[in-house]
Parts: sequence; C-alpha cells; structure tokens
Amino acid sequence: MDNILSILIFFPALAGLLGFVVDKHSAKVYGIAVASIELLLSLGLWAKFDTTNGGMQFVEKSDIIPQFGISYNVGVDGISLFIVIMAALITLLGIILLRDNTKNMKNMIVSLLFLEMTMVGVFLTLDAIMFYLFWELSLVPMLYIIGAWGGPDRVYAAVKFFLYTFAGSLIMLVGLLATAYLYHEATGDWSFSILDWYTLELTETQQFWLFLAFFAGFAIKVPMFPFHTWLPWAHGQAPTIGSVILAAVLLKMGTYGFVRFSLPILPDASVTFTPFIMMLSIIMVIYTAMVAFAQKDMKQVIAYSSVSHMGVIMLGVFAMNAEGLGGSVFLMLSHGIVSGALFMLVGVIYERRGTKLMSEFGGLAASMPVYATIFGVMLMAAVGLPLTIGFVGEFLVLLGFYNVSPLGTVLAGSTIIIGAVYMLVLYKRSFFGPLTNEKNKDLEDLDKRELTALIPLVLIVVWLGVYPKPVLEPIDNSVKLLLTQMEKKAISTETKEAIVISKKEAK
Repeated sequence: MDNILSILIFFPALAGLLGFVVDKHSAKVYGIAVASIELLLSLGLWAKFDTTNGGMQFVEKSDIIPQFGISYNVGVDGISLFIVIMAALITLLGIILLRDNTKNMKNMIVSLLFLEMTMVGVFLTLDAIMFYLFWELSLVPMLYIIGAWGGPDRVYAAVKFFLYTFAGSLIMLVGLLATAYLYHEATGDWSFSILDWYTLELTETQQFWLFLAFFAGFAIKVPMFPFHTWLPWAHGQAPTIGSVILAAVLLKMGTYGFVRFSLPILPDASVTFTPFIMMLSIIMVIYTAMVAFAQKDMKQVIAYSSVSHMGVIMLGVFAMNAEGLGGSVFLMLSHGIVSGALFMLVGVIYERRGTKLMSEFGGLAASMPVYATIFGVMLMAAVGLPLTIGFVGEFLVLLGFYNVSPLGTVLAGSTIIIGAVYMLVLYKRSFFGPLTNEKNKDLEDLDKRELTALIPLVLIVVWLGVYPKPVLEPIDNSVKLLLTQMEKKAISTETKEAIVISKKEAK
C-alpha cells in the first residue's frame, strides 16, 4: 500500500495509452476491466484507511523542482477518500451503461480513462502546482466528450464550458502563485505544499485578495450563481456519460477546493466573505429550483436541480461548524450518486425515444415498471426523503447552517419543498396516467446492461440512507481536524468564535 495513491492516479492514464492499441470491438470490455480494477484499488484504500485518524494518510512526497518547492506530493483523508471512491464507481458504471454501438467507442473509453486520472489526481494531490495541472487537464477530455458525442449545439456548449472554467482557473493560478510567494517571504523557503500553507500566517488584507482569486476558480466550477450559465448548456448538449461525470464528480472539484484551500489557508477571509457566499448560495438554491420547475425537458429539470443542491452544499461549507461542513462533504457524495443516477435514467429513455420532453411521455410506469421504480427511488433521494442518502447530508447541512442563520435556513430549506414539487410533477407527467402516446406502449424495460449500472446506485442510496456511519465517521474526524487548524490560525476573535468545531469540544 506504500504507493497506492500513485497507482490510483496514474493507472487509468497508462491503461488509456494502452487502449489505443486495443481492438475497437473490445474497447468497452477493456474499459470496464480497467475501471473495475481502479474501483477495487479505491475500495482497498478504504479497507486500509485508519478511520480514527483525521489527518493525511498514505502520503507520498518526492521533489520535482526543489529550488521552487514544487514536489510530487499526494495524500488522502476522510474528506477526499470517499470522493475518490465515488469517482471510480461512477466511471465504471458510466462505461457499463455505454451502448455497444456508440460511435468511436475506443476514443470514448480512452477519454474517460484520462478523465478519471485527472479527477482522482485533483482529490489526492497536496501540491498546489500538481492540483492546478490536474484541474486544467480535466477540461480536455470533457471538452472532447461534449464536442464529439454531444447534441446539435455541442460545439457552443463545449467552448462555453471551457472558456468559463479556464478563465476562472487562470485567476486561481495567480492566487496560488501569490500564496507561494508570501510563504517564501515569511519563511525564506519556497513551497507549494498545501500542508505547509496551512501554517502560513497572513494578514487580513492578504487573505482578502487571495480569497477572491481562489473564489474565481472554485465558484465557476461549482457553479455558483451567477456563474452557473455554462452548466445547463453543458448538460443539455453532453452525451449521457458526460452529464453523469460532470454532475457526479467534476462539480465537486469546486466545493472541494473551498474546503481544501479557502477555509484552512484563509480562515479570516472565509468568515468575512461568509455573508456574501451565503447570500449567493440562497439565491442559487431558490432561483435554480424555480427555473427547474419551469423546464419542459427532463434533463434540464435535473440539471437545474443539480445546481440548486450544489447551493445547499455551499451553505454547509461556510457554516463552518462540524455539522454543516461534515454534512456538506457527505452531501457531495449523495449528490454525486443521485444526480449521476438520474442523468443515467434520462439517458435510458432518450436512447429509446430520441426525446427528453415530458410532454412526449405519460404512463411509462405501465410499460416500464422497473424503470419507473428505480426512477422513483432516485427521485425520493433527490428530494431528501428520510432513510435515503439525500436526507442525511441535507439534514446535517441545515442543522449546521441553523446555528449561523435561522432565517437563512428557512429560506434554504424551502428548496426541499420546491424540489419535491418539480420532481413529483416530472414523475407524474412522465410515469402516471394513461399511455396516450402510441410510441410509449411497446418500450422495452431496463435490460441487463442498464440494470447492472443502476442497481448498485440504488443499493448505495438505501444503505447510506439507513446506516451512514461508515462514511460519516471518517469525514467527521477530518472535518474536526480542519476546523481545529482554522481556529488556531485565525487572527481575529470574531473568526475564532465563528468556527465551531463541534457541540462537544474536539478531543
């Protein structure tokens, strides 16, 4: 297990290179085999992970450019562990769901394996330059997936996705370089190690400007209001596998960036900007939920719903207490599982009918009962029904956020009601009532390929909804350690008071 993190990062990319010489008829089987090995490796990491230790584990470090403090530096804690496992799982299930007649299957598989490498790299790296490289490299395969396999306006959607995220990441890069320079000024040494930066004492003014630089990159990736306009286009034009990975994993890079960089490195600025972030997040939650209600396209409903729930995650992050921050990390996982499954389900019906308009359906429960059942389970998880995975994270986030703003919690909690309305309306229009459209009467229910991709997600939704402790405990330990670091580093008394480690003092 000494080099398990390096294997997790680079194995998909090396396998992707070998994929170029694989026969095109065997490309999907090859992709499933590689993604399965990656998932098994990530589960092996969990098995060896010390769940009582909130710090970084399995750390690997070797100098690359020592005179500037740039190194190959990776590690994992409870915050990143389960996101890595989710990335591996979603990639595998997405490949399984691919139709055998997908055009240029070999290119699709290679693109997905390279994308998996960049996603895992972002969540495991502890060096800021490496983080930036993986962050930027993730744009390339996703740009290609949208542009090559997307809908009629795929080129516009792909370019808009690239320009938004690339522009934000350039500003973020300025912030990363500035932080390294300030570390050099304070210590006399160059370092791009995130863990070294956690010890850096910065003035409130320095934190203010660095927070804005980081915010540009992370907020666009989330995407926060009003930077969200690229996402509905990307979802609308991306192929099913593109939407699944985008919603399940790539959006989490933004919220993860706030947790890994902004909070521990810039605690005072984080508290200063909390009212602003919360205002944008509440607007994001309510506005995009209302826009989702107005949509006629199934996929757009889920796309805007995804943005709304990302706003809830942001509220948990900036609640800056153990309940809110731990809940937001868990909600990253539940949102990834549920939104990924919903996009898969929309892709299934689109393959059969060639349309995603709700007006084209009705009575699907009669012709596709298994499909309707799984869709119903995921829909209930999306609206936060108790005993589903969606309830746990949302409850903890709202509990933590209530300690900060009771009124804001009421407003944010309204998204559960609004979400239930538009999701139930979607379900009613599509699945209940008489089969009025002749084209829907003979639709084939889920086949073995689709069930293989969807059943594991259903089991996870129920398992972690009923018994979330195996995941919540490691997350909670790492979150408490993070909050303790923030409290020690904070300059102002106001910041120290705003950071609540837990209702019981962290031991």
